Amino acid sequence: MGMPANVEIGSHVWVEDPEVAWIDGIVINIEQDEVEVQTRDGKTVAVSLSRIYPNDVEAPSGGVDDMTRLQYLHEPAVLHNLATRYEINEIYTYSGNILIALNPFQPLSHLYDVYVMERYKGALIEGLSPHVFTIADVAYREMIKEGRSNSILVSGESGAGKTETTKMLMRYLAYLGGHSGAEGRTVEQQVLETGAQIWHAKLLTKMCVMQSNPVLEAFGNAKTAINNNSSRFGKFVEIQFDKKGRISGAAIRTYLLERSRVCQISDPERNYHCFYLLCAAPPEEIEKYKLGNPKSFHYLNQSNCYELVGVSDAQEYVATRRAMDVVGINEKEQDAIFRVVAAILHLGNINFEKDEDIDSALVKDEQSLFHLHMTAELLMCDPLSLEDALCKRVMVTPEEIIKKSLDPHAAAVSRDGLAKTIYSRLFDWLVDKINVSIGQDPSSKCLIGILDIYGFESFKANSFEQFCINFTNEKLQQHFNQHVFKMEQEEYAKEEINWNYVEFVDNQDVLDLIEKKPGGIIALLDEACMFPKSTHETFAQKLYQKFKDHKRFIKPKLTRSDFTIAHYAGEVQYQSDQFLDKNKYYVVAEHQDLLSASKCSFIAGLFPPLSEESAKSSKFSSICSRFKIQLQQLMDILNSTEPHYIRCVKPNNLLKPATFDNINVIQQLRSGGVLEVIRIKCAGYPAHRTFSEFLIRFGILAPEILKGKYEEKVACKWILEKMELKGYLMGKTKLFLRAEQMAELDAKKARLLRNSARVIQRQIRTYTTRRDYIILRKSSIHIQSHWRGKLARELYKYKRKEVAAVKIQKNLRRQLARRAYTGIRISALVVQTGFRAMAARKDFRFREQTKAATIIQACWRCQRVVSYYKKLKKASVISQSRWRGRMVKNSEAATIIQAYWRRYRAVSYYKKLKKASAISQCTWRRRTAGKDHSNVKMAIRETGSDEEENYKLEKQVEELRCFSPSEKHPKMDLEEAKAQEIDMSRFSLQTSPNKVDKTNALPLEEHYAVLRTIAVHPAVIEISTPISDTEKVENLNAEVKKLKALLLSEKQRADNFERTYAEVCKLSEKRRKKLEETERRVYQLQASLNKMLYSMSDQFAELKMILYASSNSNSTSVPIKTDVQTDVASDNSDASSSDSDFTFPAPALNAVDLSSPDPNSFQLIVQDLQATEISGSENGDKEGAFDDYF
Repeated sequence: MGMPANVEIGSHVWVEDPEVAWIDGIVINIEQDEVEVQTRDGKTVAVSLSRIYPNDVEAPSGGVDDMTRLQYLHEPAVLHNLATRYEINEIYTYSGNILIALNPFQPLSHLYDVYVMERYKGALIEGLSPHVFTIADVAYREMIKEGRSNSILVSGESGAGKTETTKMLMRYLAYLGGHSGAEGRTVEQQVLETGAQIWHAKLLTKMCVMQSNPVLEAFGNAKTAINNNSSRFGKFVEIQFDKKGRISGAAIRTYLLERSRVCQISDPERNYHCFYLLCAAPPEEIEKYKLGNPKSFHYLNQSNCYELVGVSDAQEYVATRRAMDVVGINEKEQDAIFRVVAAILHLGNINFEKDEDIDSALVKDEQSLFHLHMTAELLMCDPLSLEDALCKRVMVTPEEIIKKSLDPHAAAVSRDGLAKTIYSRLFDWLVDKINVSIGQDPSSKCLIGILDIYGFESFKANSFEQFCINFTNEKLQQHFNQHVFKMEQEEYAKEEINWNYVEFVDNQDVLDLIEKKPGGIIALLDEACMFPKSTHETFAQKLYQKFKDHKRFIKPKLTRSDFTIAHYAGEVQYQSDQFLDKNKYYVVAEHQDLLSASKCSFIAGLFPPLSEESAKSSKFSSICSRFKIQLQQLMDILNSTEPHYIRCVKPNNLLKPATFDNINVIQQLRSGGVLEVIRIKCAGYPAHRTFSEFLIRFGILAPEILKGKYEEKVACKWILEKMELKGYLMGKTKLFLRAEQMAELDAKKARLLRNSARVIQRQIRTYTTRRDYIILRKSSIHIQSHWRGKLARELYKYKRKEVAAVKIQKNLRRQLARRAYTGIRISALVVQTGFRAMAARKDFRFREQTKAATIIQACWRCQRVVSYYKKLKKASVISQSRWRGRMVKNSEAATIIQAYWRRYRAVSYYKKLKKASAISQCTWRRRTAGKDHSNVKMAIRETGSDEEENYKLEKQVEELRCFSPSEKHPKMDLEEAKAQEIDMSRFSLQTSPNKVDKTNALPLEEHYAVLRTIAVHPAVIEISTPISDTEKVENLNAEVKKLKALLLSEKQRADNFERTYAEVCKLSEKRRKKLEETERRVYQLQASLNKMLYSMSDQFAELKMILYASSNSNSTSVPIKTDVQTDVASDNSDASSSDSDFTFPAPALNAVDLSSPDPNSFQLIVQDLQATEISGSENGDKEGAFDDYF
């Protein structure tokens, strides 16, 4: 690293800080090899000179795109540059040809759209800001130009964004190598589309690679403590291209699936996603596989985390099934896959207990037996065979075959081994199926590989998985170091300079410690796994003995089975407790036989039967050995390609945006080898500057050289010689300096700038002081002159304002006096008018209310008398009825007498009524005949008949009257009797009204009989009348009909008159009611007027006080004269004359007379309403007008 060779007081440096890793400060004191630094937060620390690093204060505020351009290439400068760029959402930064990608933890879609891809397509790396597309574009262009395969290695710890970065790389490669119309589609679509067009001609497979991600994530990803969707396997994607640069095929290779997670998880982690997706499947699927809540399964309830925030397992299940359809997994195969997943869940719930024999085990309870049968049903095998495969082992000896029972613990281990084996075989089958669906191009000679694998891991508890992961990273780091050193060599060769070998830390000794044969850790582990009696303690002791002198191997003091390896990124302590169990990768013969004999072809295909030779040769196979072979194959592929590196960094462990944790980032930079690359660069010539850049930065050290027109290379050389620097190298276009040389140049430049600054500051102070004095003197003269003129102007303005103020005051007083007078006059007019109107209305209301009260009292007295009369009459009737009842009870004789009396009275009344009816009938006929005779005369007279006809008609009428002489006298007698009877009836009705009441009490039968007699009697009379001349009678009948018609018309006219009379009566009634309502309103108005008169007296007193106060306030103004008061009175009289009903007397001329107003002094002259009422009763229109008036 760039150690400061020359540090002075005032230099800006970086010092270590336990909270933020590195903090900047200023040197305030230097004592030999120790310096005191005042940090940014105000603290003062004393550190060794070798533990500080210079700080470039001239660095850009937004950082630099490429950290090789930093003036000081060391750890704190790299950390500060990354933090500065992360604050402005610049998540990508170069370190030479290496791209460092910080996870933003928020969507930045504007960085990855089609427009951005088009910008980076074929662009120079210097022309655009760092981006993941740049790495992919460089790899693609090199492949096209040189015809050589390239690879992109994406590394970083869990949660750093490796998977998303891989997707972006594949998407951009599809954009470059796809066909027309590829915009908007992902790389998986393009990869699949090309492969399908060339090999399968199936359009459906264009989605295969795209949908392979959901399938692999469902079966290969899980939630860890630091990542909700952590890939638990490594993945290497090969994208094949044809000669024209178009995608022709692809393949996916997986490495090191975490098999132990199937059976063992820790809180707050989760098992693989597929188990939770199946538990959230539709109800029919759950019923089909006899599933339930995830908490009910042993392989899932070891952790308390069952759901992911913001993720729906039910929706993910549907998406996974849809992705399987696209990948080419049919419905039958999907059903078989989830049958296997459900079987693993049920298998984990099978528990064991000791049998009668101590060393044997059996199924614990009914619940475990249920899960045993469900597992056998889902795997389509025999339950007893499954139980034997879990609880027993078959040992073959030359003499015999022995069945050995397992204890409960061994049976549980056998159960978990079977679950891991089934799941790993299922995952391998899925990967093979996806590769078959995608299709590969055997004729392709160029490919771009994308490696997405674990980063370096170091936890509190590190087991076999971390050992394999770190072994992989050691391999990749070696490849990385060699590549970086090679690039450094190419840089020197390009500049044609002589250079010496630069040493760098090689991790070959660590790789030998792990993989060397014989004697490496992997070899010793495989050897221990082959011996049945080996334990983790014996394995650890063997490691202690073998590597006790190895500098990379450390034996902890407090443990008996742990060991520590000093990796390139730091020391990691491993717990060897489960190394042996996890390293064993073999299928138990009983498990193999059981599943290969399954009735389900899919499950049987996962466990094909082995031949005898292969069975003997593959009895034991370790995970480490298999992984070592796979890793070597991967390294061979990478060595045959041109590598490109992307280091993904997680800014914080909280997974929150805009949060940069220095401690966390610096640890990842160390474990990712970024700082090692920087150290390699610093070991040689880390400062690479072009000649022009060097002159711009350090030309101030030799200004005379800059003034001369020298070549840039010569000028740089003279500057370095002047500064007495040695050991630098000069290339064709660049100058190569060591870290301490760059620091020394900066220190001399800073010293020169400080000295120059002192001289410049002294000259500037002299110049500015003299300039300020001259300016101040000129300004003072100008200000004084200006101030004198201003004072004279202000004095003149003051006197002018004083004169104007006197005039304004005079006019203002006059205006105020006039305004006060006008206001008082108007107020007096308004008040007088109002008082007159109020007094008139009050008197009018009083008169009307008095009249209405008199009418109401009269009506009330009448009503009270009538009511009293009715009550008295009713009481008399009741008393009489009671008296009669009492009399009836006391005397039965009275009852008999009354009965005879009533009968006699009824008979007498009947006779009289019968005689009267006959008389009335004769009289009525005579009257009608007379009317008919009169009508005939009038008709004859009107029609102009002659006297002869009139005489004849009268003669005929006379003859009719005297037709029967024998009946003439009886008829006359009857008429006389009827007349006498009518007179008697009238007299009796007039003299005896009580008799009418008694007649009304007659029975109805007697009245009906009398009426029938009256009706029959005239008919007899008429029949007895003879007719002599039929023709005359007919003529008379005709005349009678005409008269009857005339009579009918007259009756109709009479009816019309009656109806008109009825309507007039109704109208009179309405008008009467309206008059009553008017009287009521008059009374109300009279009451209001009375109240108003009383209030007017109070208001008049208040007015007098107002006038008196106003006269006092305006004592200085001219008093109101008599003529003015006269005008006021005249105005008031005019105003009062406008009212047709009321008059209000004008106030006295002297204002003193208003001091004691008397309400009785207001005399109201009200019009006489009596005449109006009389006229209103005679004329309806006037009455309506009177009502409208009120």
